[in-house]
Amino acid sequence: MLGGLAVCLFAAARERYVTVLLFFFFTSKVFLLFAIFTVLVKVVDVRPVGPEHTRVGFATVNQYVSELTGVNMLWYDITDWLGVAVVAAALGFAFLGAYQLVRRSIKKVDPGLLLLGVFYIAVIAFYIFFELVAVNYRPVILSQDPERSYPSSHTMAAVCVMATAMVQYRHLFRGKRRLLILLDIWSVLIIVVTVIGRLLSGVHWLTDIAGGLLLSSALVMLYISVLESVSSDGE
Repeated sequence: MLGGLAVCLFAAARERYVTVLLFFFFTSKVFLLFAIFTVLVKVVDVRPVGPEHTRVGFATVNQYVSELTGVNMLWYDITDWLGVAVVAAALGFAFLGAYQLVRRSIKKVDPGLLLLGVFYIAVIAFYIFFELVAVNYRPVILSQDPERSYPSSHTMAAVCVMATAMVQYRHLFRGKRRLLILLDIWSVLIIVVTVIGRLLSGVHWLTDIAGGLLLSSALVMLYISVLESVSSDGE
């Protein structure tokens, strides 16, 4: 009987280990896809179709979509306000982690929250990197000079924060099905409206949005992969 139980436990552990490996495998593929796409944006159909003759990759497609949507400052403002909601969600988890740290020791802080803190730092690092490295410039000038626009930071932040928030909600509100459904709807709504609204606002090229979706998806998958790995080791 004990031998059978040991075999079952070993099989379960092996299955979980394979699942974690698959998570990391697909995560690496999405990161690779983002890297390839970014290189293509820099080299494919690059023409000076942006304001002040700024050069843009995938110029034909980007220019067509940009002319189709035009500039809509209402959508720009809506997505900016949704950005405030995204920041508020991130700050909420940051304060929760800080509260646990003050009340307990760092070893007793929820591992998911500690990992989320590292994840936020990684997102900020990518944001700073692409603020320094120009891939594309906005299709419109909002200030005095052309601004870097690739990848869409609003898209990246909305997906990264709200997707990982949904993961954390399942831990914090375990068993509260109705509340979880409402939080999921709210989170998905913020992501969808931000992505679509940022494109309709006309302040990004289509490739900016696509790049933001690819990078944020890769980062979220990495977070989930590491979280699954940590959870597996803790069992």
